[in-house]
Amino acid sequence: MCLGIPGKITAIRDDAGLTMGVVDFGGIRRDVCLQYVSDEVAIGDYVIVHVGFAITKMDEDEARRTFEVLREMSQLEELDWMADVADASLKDTEKRA
Repeated sequence: MCLGIPGKITAIRDDAGLTMGVVDFGGIRRDVCLQYVSDEVAIGDYVIVHVGFAITKMDEDEARRTFEVLREMSQLEELDWMADVADASLKDTEKRA
């Protein structure tokens, strides 16, 4: 199964000609390659990230719905780790709503 996780872009930079950024996944921040979506995104936007690459931009409402699905999926034993990320991300989007 391939899984893309939504996250919020908190920083964007050029790294030797490659668009990179920091993406926040419910308080966990990771460096992510933004090259595939570089013409579409800005700080504060949400993207779907798969294995370190942002593969598509999404709006905040869709991100919220995705976090809710991830929370439901976290009921599965092997996906426990998703609950923390989904809960933290939902809290962040609710604060801004």
